[in-house]
Parts: sequence; structure tokens; C-alpha cells
Amino acid sequence: MYIGIVGAGGMAAYHCKGFAQAGAKVLAVADNNTPKAEAFAKEFGIGKTYGSLEEMLLSLPELDAISIVTPNKFHSVLAIQALKAGKHVYCEKPPARNAQEMQAMYDAAKKSGKHLMFGFNNRARPESKAIAKYIKEGVVGRINSAQATWIRRAGIPGFGGWFTDKELSGGGPVIDLLHMIDLALYFMGYPEPTQVLSTTFDDFLGNPHFKGPWGIADGKGKMDVETACHAMVTFASGQCLMIRNSWAEMNEREVVSVTFQGTKAGGKVERLFARDGYDETSLDSCRLYTEEFGNQVNRDIITERDEFMGRISNAVNFVQSSRGEVEPFNTPDQALVLMRITDAIYESAKTHQCVSL
Repeated sequence: MYIGIVGAGGMAAYHCKGFAQAGAKVLAVADNNTPKAEAFAKEFGIGKTYGSLEEMLLSLPELDAISIVTPNKFHSVLAIQALKAGKHVYCEKPPARNAQEMQAMYDAAKKSGKHLMFGFNNRARPESKAIAKYIKEGVVGRINSAQATWIRRAGIPGFGGWFTDKELSGGGPVIDLLHMIDLALYFMGYPEPTQVLSTTFDDFLGNPHFKGPWGIADGKGKMDVETACHAMVTFASGQCLMIRNSWAEMNEREVVSVTFQGTKAGGKVERLFARDGYDETSLDSCRLYTEEFGNQVNRDIITERDEFMGRISNAVNFVQSSRGEVEPFNTPDQALVLMRITDAIYESAKTHQCVSL
């Protein structure tokens, strides 16, 4: 399987490693920043570089798939371009800036018959896969409620770069940190949402004391996104989901978790950090909360450590599922539901009203 990567950003390295591990070969990388593309190609032994996806597709018709690692604004247009060219597509999260863009991607994938998958790497973490198996085997029962949390105390990814520019990103932490929302929905069986009520805040935007540690350069762009969100989603099934996402919020520490309450057991998948924001210091865990023989029991589930938070495993799954060898970790129809919820979160925060979907 031959793959071309569009965008030589930080996540592209995980894509490259995952594709190689699955036996695929990356033939080229395209980026409008030529020195960046050339440096990435040299580091990973990639033979060709291009200035655009169009140029890469024309030059390399043998490509089977395209990997997209660009600012969110370009996800939909690039994915559709690749799908129309008959290529499978692996796109970084978020799927798009909104549900309208995601719908167009969904339609293009369906028409082309090609595989479209997204970088929801947290489903590929060992802890998540372990919990998912307990859910599948009926140990948890029906999940009535869940709480999706990604709280950063001081984690704004730069000021005036594309992350803080709504035109380029689609939003702040609701969009950027939607991993736990997706993971909670995945555990719950991706039920059909009916209503969303939310509030967002933009405190600390531009305050250097609340900038994250990832070294993303400050730019001269806009800063018009939220820095924190609190929301509740209800579903046609009667289930409910509480959401808390933030880049900058007065909290004890950074917390990345999904907690759920089922009819037979509850549970939690959690990532804490010895040093906030640094994956190499992560403290990962998963556990079940149940009752056994009249006793309240907390059951720790021991899994292997994955410092890369499932990013490489998710890319492996894309290659394998494109070949029809395994089921994909995520699907376009689920991504469309997620983006509908995201749209409703922003609409509710804007209108201060509950939004019906």
C-alpha cells in the first residue's frame, strides 16, 4: 500500500510510523512550506516532496491513500479531493470544522467507495480497548450516563496561530480536545443526540501564564475562540453525557478522562500527568466500579503502557482496515454525529438556549 502525506506537522510523524509498522510505504509528503516538507522527508526517508496535494496526485497516480495533517480548515476540501481521485483517506482530528463540512466528506466517501477514517487515537489506547471489551462482553450493562473531560489548567496552544483563529480551526478546546467526547460516545454505542445545552468562556486568552508547553509559535492571527466549555447532551435512548473541555481553567491539574455509569458496572479511563502536557510523564489507568457478593469493588485493569496515546496504533488500524483485514476503529457516520454535537455546543453557547438536534 502506497501513501502520501499532506502536511508535515507534528502528528505526521505518528502517521508515518504507524503506516510503516503496518507494512505500508509513504512515497511522498506535500506541504506549501518547502523547507518543512524537505526536512520531514529527510527524517523519515521519504523520496518525494510536493507543494500541494494536487501536484502529488498528478505525479503519483499509484498512491492508494492520502493522510491529512493540516489546519482544520483544509480537512474537508483535501479529503474530498483525495476521495474523488479514488484514494483512501486518513484525516487528523477534528474531522472538519463543522457538520456541514463533515457531511460533504461523508457523501464523497460513500460515492467513491473508499475508506475514510480519522485520528481518534484515544480509542486505540490499551486502556480504552480493555474497557471496550468489558462493555462488549456485557460486564457493564447499559451505560446510562458518562462524563467526558479534558481539562487543561494552563494549555493554550499559542496566541494568534491557527489554533486560536476560528476561521482556521473551527473553535477552541471543544474542537481541539474532542477526543474524550468521541471516546465517551464510543463506549455508549454512539447514540442519537437529541438536545444540547452548553456554556463557553474565553478567560485567559492572550495571557502568557496560560500558554501550553508544546512550543507552537505565536502568530499574528486572530484570537476569537473559547478557552473552556461545559455542556450536557441528551440522547433519544435516554442516555446523557456531561462534557468539560478547557485549555485554560482554574483546576488542580490537567485531567483527561471518560467516566461512565452502567446498569451492571461503572468505569473510568484516565490519563494524568506528572508534569502537565508532557506525554512522556503520563500516568494512564482504567478501572471498573462494581458490586460483588454484597461488596462494593473497584477493579483495576492492568494494561501495557502506550506513551503515544494510541496515535501509532490508530494509523496501523487505518492501513489494515483499508485492506479489509480488520474493522476500522472509527467510521464517517460516527464522525458526523460528533460534529453535529459540536455545532450544537457552539450554537447553545451563543444563544444561551438548549438546542434540539
